[in-house]
Amino acid sequence: MSENRNPGLRRGAKIAGLGAVAAVAMGLLSTGAANADVFVPLPDGQKSGPGYSVGHVASSAIVSPSLAMNGAGRTVWVSGKAWADVTVTPEGEEGPNNGPAGENGTNNSSTHGTSQLNTGYIVGCQVDVSGLTGVLGGDIEPLGLTGNATALLSIPIAAGEVKWVDIQSKDITKPGRYALDYQDVQLEIQGCGGYAQARSYTNVEIIGDHYIKGTLYGQPFSIG
Repeated sequence: MSENRNPGLRRGAKIAGLGAVAAVAMGLLSTGAANADVFVPLPDGQKSGPGYSVGHVASSAIVSPSLAMNGAGRTVWVSGKAWADVTVTPEGEEGPNNGPAGENGTNNSSTHGTSQLNTGYIVGCQVDVSGLTGVLGGDIEPLGLTGNATALLSIPIAAGEVKWVDIQSKDITKPGRYALDYQDVQLEIQGCGGYAQARSYTNVEIIGDHYIKGTLYGQPFSIG
């Protein structure tokens, strides 16, 4: 009975074995990469109207899959800076009831009491939010952070739903520049088993005898 003592064959077998291990390792790395966080840079935006300019800059999102791996949840960390330059003088404190001089209140103010700059996100499940502009209807459910803009906000949302998520706000008491700055605010999307999308919004609203409101919308982005 002969014995194979060819060192070249032994070296080849070892190399083949190492190659198989490397292939398995690469497969595991590829699987991990498929589930990795996705950084989404978003463009700056600006618009102007009578008595104001509003902008949103340094905007980005980091999208992560759900740790539960159930397909119905995901997490997004959002960051950005919103600002408004106001040149008119806010008047009155009646909010929705403060209409034109001598008339009933008809301005439909959403700040309920004072002029305001606010920013947040429109989140939709199985809905294309790129077409949602202007005054949004009753299917928008406002949600808001309490205390500060570093808290976690859980957003339960089903297919076909859209929700308006408030991040930060600041009262406008006189002409000048107002700014909001938030970093890595965590939004947990729960219950959405399909495609999810979001976009930022920034509102400037000035109440008084001459009611003014402007809304700047950001570029829509996928949440997976």
